[in-house]
This record gives sequence, C-alpha cells and structure tokens, in this order.
Amino acid sequence: MFERLREAGFDVAARNHAEAILAVDFPDEMQELVAALLEVRIPVAELIASGGGEARSTQRLRRVLDAAGWGKHNFRIETTVDGVPLGDGTSHEIDHVRQGVNGRIALEIEWNNKDPFFDRDLESFQRLHAQSVISVGMIVTRGAALQAAMQDLVAGFLTAAGIDDEEPLRAIGMKDRTARQRESVRRAMEAGQDFAPAFARSFVADKFGMATTHWKKLTDRVNRGVGNPCPLLLIGLPRGTVLPYSAATPEL
Repeated sequence: MFERLREAGFDVAARNHAEAILAVDFPDEMQELVAALLEVRIPVAELIASGGGEARSTQRLRRVLDAAGWGKHNFRIETTVDGVPLGDGTSHEIDHVRQGVNGRIALEIEWNNKDPFFDRDLESFQRLHAQSVISVGMIVTRGAALQAAMQDLVAGFLTAAGIDDEEPLRAIGMKDRTARQRESVRRAMEAGQDFAPAFARSFVADKFGMATTHWKKLTDRVNRGVGNPCPLLLIGLPRGTVLPYSAATPEL
C-alpha cells in the first residue's frame, strides 16, 4: 500500500499492526493520503523563509488534506456517573481526522516544531485509541535523508542564486537574525569559509537542529514505547520533496 511512497524516497514505518489495519479497513483513505504526499513540493527558498507561523509548504499540504475530508477535530472525553460529569474531562485537538466507514484515522504534521510535540501527539493518540475513538494515529515529519541534507540544500540554494550576504534573504521572508547568529557567520567567513556554507551551517543548526521535529526524534520515541499500544504510521518526507533553486525560485 505504501510502496509508492517508499519508491519515492519516503521513510515509512508502522507499529502495532497499523499497516495491516489501514490496508483492510482504510484502503480508500490511504489512497487519498498517498496521493497528497506525493504532490508535496517545497521550493528551496522556503527553507529560509519564515513569515511567522506555519511554513507555506505545510499549509499547502494541510489544504489538500482538508479538501479530501481530513479536517481538524477537537475530541472531548468526559467520565460521567448517572449523567453527571466527573471532573473537567480532557480535550484532544487533532489537526487532521479522517472518518471512514470502519473507523477514524488521526494525523499530525510536524514539519518543524520543537521535538516534545512528538510526545504530545503520541500520547494523544494513545489516549484516543484506548477510548476506541481512533483506529490508527499518523505523524508526518522531515525524513532522515531530508534532515541530513538541510545544510547542503541551503548552501546550494545560496550558491546557485549568487547570494553572498544576508540582505537578499530578507526579501524572501527570512526573519531578522540575532547578533549571535550574525557573529557566527562572520567568524566562519573570517576563518576562510564562503558565505553559503558559513550561513547554511549556522542557519540550519538554529532552525532545523537536532531538537526539532524530524525522523530520528520521532522513531526514538516510538522505539521507547511512547504511544503504545496505539497502531502508528510514521512518514518522513524525502530529500526529493525540496525543489532546487532553478525550478523553485527563478525570480531571485
């Protein structure tokens, strides 16, 4: 069912029989998801652009999923005795929930958040599954190869676009850099590095560093049992998701 994703370079991992459940009970919904993921393209300039809030690439994926019926839902769970609620109950807001004939699927996209958001997502899936609210929980994040390539992608973009200082990057939405960040690049250039690799190393470490949401941080948690026994499907976006400069930003 997920061979098209694997052939395209996506990381795909299933836990607690998730793949079997999805194949039998949710084949149409999985076709929707696979088609949406295969269409994801991120212009390389968007790795640098901020704009405040969610990345434009993630917004596009969310819109595609919303249009296919994978909308946001807030689950409210309360314990009652004779119709009287005990306590305040709990709420679990999930960004994408797909109601199928045979149950519900919950999906979260963690493109670039702080990695503790994985704990939040997995623990929500665990609780919702324990209450028979969802059949499978899914998380989409940056794949291993994409995470490893971030510095090369940013440096390659700068080199191809002929950018040798930070000023042009503000025009594409990069937020103001701190004095510490600018000083890190300056010292690297004084030591003999060109602007592109010097900037890429500093920028990626700050924006897409090891403490953000990516494949290894996700699988480390799942391998420790976080989220068990909820069936889980984990998907990592591949390096090929990012479009090179010549195709993505010819105007720069």
